[in-house]
Amino acid sequence: MLTLDLTNAPRWHDLAPGVRVQLRPLTTALMVATRSDPAVEAVPEEASDEERAVAFAKALARRAVLAWEGIGDADGNPIDPSPEAIDALLDVWPIFEAFQLTYVSKGLLLEQEKNGSALSPNGPSAGATDTARVANPAEPARKPARTARRG
Repeated sequence: MLTLDLTNAPRWHDLAPGVRVQLRPLTTALMVATRSDPAVEAVPEEASDEERAVAFAKALARRAVLAWEGIGDADGNPIDPSPEAIDALLDVWPIFEAFQLTYVSKGLLLEQEKNGSALSPNGPSAGATDTARVANPAEPARKPARTARRG
């Protein structure tokens, strides 16, 4: 069952011990705006998937981050979110991974849930798995399987 959060309220997400960010809900409008972000559109066609993922994550975070706690400058003084600070935060590998897992992937999980079964790699049964147990796969079946009779 799909559960709708009709409040659409921002939520806090823990990205590391002592570091949390308040993020807007991951809505269609936010995703569409991020896809057309100039930084995302400026990624060269020959860029790797990883480079595209980083550009998209940073553009999304710049739109989604409303506040944060546990983030400071080089002197240890708390700083407010800014586009430059958000980009620098996502340059920290564990933070990037946590952002992807706690925010981006949860939003994309619905996309996966709508597919009741996985796609077959090639042909209608290429991705199918066996449904019957085989005592010894090296030995051929001793009797042909019976088929149901139509009555």
